[in-house]
Amino acid sequence: MNLLSPEPFWPIRGGLPQTYPSLAGNASCEVAVLGAGISGALAAWHLAEAGVDVVVLDRREVAHGSTAGSTSLLQYEIDEPLHRLARRYGPVQAAYAYRRSLAAVTGLGKLVRRLRIDCEFVDRTSLLLASNDAHVPRLRREYEARARAGFDVEWWDRRRIIRGSTLPQPAAILSHGAGQLDAYRLTYGLLAAARRRGARIYDRTTVTGTRFHPRRVELRTAEGHCLRARHLVVATGYEVDAFLKIRMTELHSTFALISEPVAAFPGWPAARCLIWETADPYVYLRTTEDGRVLIGGYDEPFRDPVARDRLLGPKTARLQRRFRELLPRIPLQVAYAWAGTFAKTADGLPFIGRHPGVPHTWFALGYGGNGITYSFIAAELIRDQILGVARAEDDIFGFARSPGSPPGRLARRLKNVRF
Repeated sequence: MNLLSPEPFWPIRGGLPQTYPSLAGNASCEVAVLGAGISGALAAWHLAEAGVDVVVLDRREVAHGSTAGSTSLLQYEIDEPLHRLARRYGPVQAAYAYRRSLAAVTGLGKLVRRLRIDCEFVDRTSLLLASNDAHVPRLRREYEARARAGFDVEWWDRRRIIRGSTLPQPAAILSHGAGQLDAYRLTYGLLAAARRRGARIYDRTTVTGTRFHPRRVELRTAEGHCLRARHLVVATGYEVDAFLKIRMTELHSTFALISEPVAAFPGWPAARCLIWETADPYVYLRTTEDGRVLIGGYDEPFRDPVARDRLLGPKTARLQRRFRELLPRIPLQVAYAWAGTFAKTADGLPFIGRHPGVPHTWFALGYGGNGITYSFIAAELIRDQILGVARAEDDIFGFARSPGSPPGRLARRLKNVRF
């Protein structure tokens, strides 16, 4: 699948930090990771750090799938609001999903600092705006749900918004515990760290066939080579159809632009916080460490890459107009614009772990607007499951999740989980 239009910003700025060979012969390992984007890189690092023999394969260059187009906002806030997720799965499981996402943002920051990866990780706050007056009551319900669950949130009424910004919205929730980074450079940094721990990385290697045996899986490549592994981790994101015949998601196209550097950010609230809104589809904004503005959104159902890319010009113009409405005192000159394809689940949650129809295989499918934080969660869970550490509370992210509150003992355990 063609996941991106031609000019995402991050590979243009970052170049090719590292080159890897293609698989040139037969090989074997304990765990094969299919996909060398952010999901595969996080999985490879966590497994290699634990002493697992890992091989990573990708048919493209490293990080040149959807990772190259990621806008890299790190939020614990899921596309499905907490109060609605609680109605679907119960308040305990919903709050657990949000807390696990918050722990992932924190964990990413710690990992970046520990490995000294230059990917412009910065701690931020996140501002969720009520797009209009009609959205204020449900935003208030969301604020109250997060406050009851113990999250560090602030309610901003219109007076507070005026005091600190040029934003025209009537209300907002400010959440602490967000961040931003460059996912492209993070991916290269993680794979380099995994390779230092013994992982083998091969890109430009297309897997054309998979055979499952009682105790192993075999991956056949277009060049006729065979990789044998005890376990397979599928981290191919939206290109998972070869393994899961039933579609679990809906594909969408999203659009983004990044500006030339600006001298200052007058009217941007809360020290250049992340910004998003309650409209559907919504827009989202962030800045970069070299002084650029990034705005994206106005998603469309995905039809095909040609139709998606044909919309790039009109969508870019619409994003520019929206930016002028929100932050009129900041000049915006477009440097690059791109479109990408992503998948959404009905409940805003990822699919992580084993599927009963696919033997020896774990899935790291961080769908939706929280792909990077979900990828971090997937890396931790899959590592633990392969090493034999199972946690029932993480079923909220699995293929078998179902609505309803968990029974008493599990509910108490979930409520008392600490990160």
